Amino acid sequence: MSADNIKQTDVLIIGAGLAGLSTALSLPKSLSIMVLSKADLEVCSSHYAQGGIAASLDKNDSVTDHISDTLIAGAGLCDANNTTDILSAGQQAVQWLCEQGVPFTPTLQQDATSPADSMLQSESLTTSNLHLTKEGGHGCRRVAHAEDSTGRHVMEALIIKVKAASNITILPHHEALSLLTDNTYSRCQGALVFDHNNQRQLTVYSQAVVLASGGLGQLFKRASAPNVCVGDGVMMAWQAGCRLANLEFIQFHPTGLALGDSSFLISEALRGEGGRLYCPQTGKRFMLDIDERVELAPRDIVARAIAEQIKNNDMGYVHLDVSHLPTDFLQAHFPQIYQTLLTLGIDIATAPIPVAPTAHYSCGGVVTSANGLTDVIGLYAAGEVAYTGLHGANRLASNSLLECVVVGRNIAADLPRYLAKTSELNPLPNNTHPSQVLADAWTPPVIENTQSIIVPNSTPSAPNLPDHYRARRYCHSNTAITEKTAALKRLMTANMGITRDAEQLEDALVQIQQWQQWLAKPDLGAIHSSANNANRNNHHNEINRKQISIKIDASPASTPLSHFQLARQLQLATLIVQSAYQRLESRGGHYRKDYPDIATIPQVSVLEPLLGTREGSINWSIQPIINQSESSTITAI
Repeated sequence: MSADNIKQTDVLIIGAGLAGLSTALSLPKSLSIMVLSKADLEVCSSHYAQGGIAASLDKNDSVTDHISDTLIAGAGLCDANNTTDILSAGQQAVQWLCEQGVPFTPTLQQDATSPADSMLQSESLTTSNLHLTKEGGHGCRRVAHAEDSTGRHVMEALIIKVKAASNITILPHHEALSLLTDNTYSRCQGALVFDHNNQRQLTVYSQAVVLASGGLGQLFKRASAPNVCVGDGVMMAWQAGCRLANLEFIQFHPTGLALGDSSFLISEALRGEGGRLYCPQTGKRFMLDIDERVELAPRDIVARAIAEQIKNNDMGYVHLDVSHLPTDFLQAHFPQIYQTLLTLGIDIATAPIPVAPTAHYSCGGVVTSANGLTDVIGLYAAGEVAYTGLHGANRLASNSLLECVVVGRNIAADLPRYLAKTSELNPLPNNTHPSQVLADAWTPPVIENTQSIIVPNSTPSAPNLPDHYRARRYCHSNTAITEKTAALKRLMTANMGITRDAEQLEDALVQIQQWQQWLAKPDLGAIHSSANNANRNNHHNEINRKQISIKIDASPASTPLSHFQLARQLQLATLIVQSAYQRLESRGGHYRKDYPDIATIPQVSVLEPLLGTREGSINWSIQPIINQSESSTITAI
């Protein structure tokens, strides 16, 4: 690899959403920081967040109440210590955002007919003069917001700050493929990256890495997340030596716009301000019979209720109605939703909104402490990719943006300590072993009350063939890869949706295994086409680093990068489905029709890291093992 393809930085941040940028802006300016964005900066879940950021800001509220509401929504699976640490920093986090120029909606706007009439200058905003709304599961108004497009306003403000920072380099359209760890101490020291702008591979070395790559919503057909959210960060961390937890807890937002293939969300804040859910056939307000909190019950309850209504009415949606609220109020508080739906022919001041649940948030992820430390030395994680235990079995609305800021800033506070400690490695004090220094520098996260998920066994690694042959051997056409990716989304939506049972999960595991086997077989037609293209253009971008050995060829008939991406999604889907299969209860966002009751003892599902991979390649085509209980094991063939 040429020197042009090797980069160095003090801190590498993978992901340019709220968690990544909060970390970057909070780190000392003496550090050089590189931020990778897989696409344009606005293509991240943070940008599309509507509702707001939850924090105890009102004089009649308390951190204790916020913690209590979070624990109740989390259905026994929240980490109480991490939850307390993160939520206790809520006021400071929102104040920091105010100082970055985020134009939160102020209290004065509550009685205004136009946002412009009462909008305070952002620099005069403090946590004491913000308008607060209410969302499901919260016992009071607790959600600070910027109109109904909080994420966009937050990200625009932070991007301005990041671009102005001389020590921060942003690299859009740069995709991390694998984390780099040293062979001696398994310390994370960078990442293998693909530069989509120049179609080349880069190796980025850094003293520490922050994983802020987002969630995995795009494994489902209907999802609120942008198309970059495929769970690759989770898989990179697992491959590098991190535990994963609670992957089965996929939160479905109750009210995605049910109009064609739209991924537009209808903010929970509409229900917080009085929106009501009705059956479109009978006109009945069905949540009155489901939960005493009616439309403001936690999301898992509302989503299941809507799904049941849709199943019965066979219309594909229910109605969310806010037409009883004043028109000027709707236009002032929900301008984006109002105008977006108006362009689609729906005036929410006079007509109901068709809504249906959509995959929205992963409550599980890479096991991480409240300070962002993972199991791998030098690797931090924050945001949706991470599992801190804050969300438990069901995320309380608007806690996710808060977690991004708090954990991101916690990482920024801890990282200089880590760098200072590891600086002792060169030179080492007398009679000091490097492992002792690293042990003192890093404390892995601790999880209590766990249940181990049986990780599917790996098939033998591919033979040690020349890279060029191997790339062509596993090559399939763009069309075939696209079709299998779409089929995986349909399968996950149907079999791993809001409700699931053993038969559905078994079928999913068998189907995924069949796709893995298909992916591992050569496509002779694609190989022939790829060979012809190679003769015309012998320039290739090569990936060959410890755990990945594939070839990237941008020709229409040959897509090994897409092959690798699909293989990783199939592997992640296997882990998610396997986790759901082994949880024999219904709790929070995980509902088993065949096990409708909640277990007496809450346990966190834990997947141990992928270990023992052969040098030079990783085989993503691994066998699902279906294990319904300790006394009954079935191997899917």
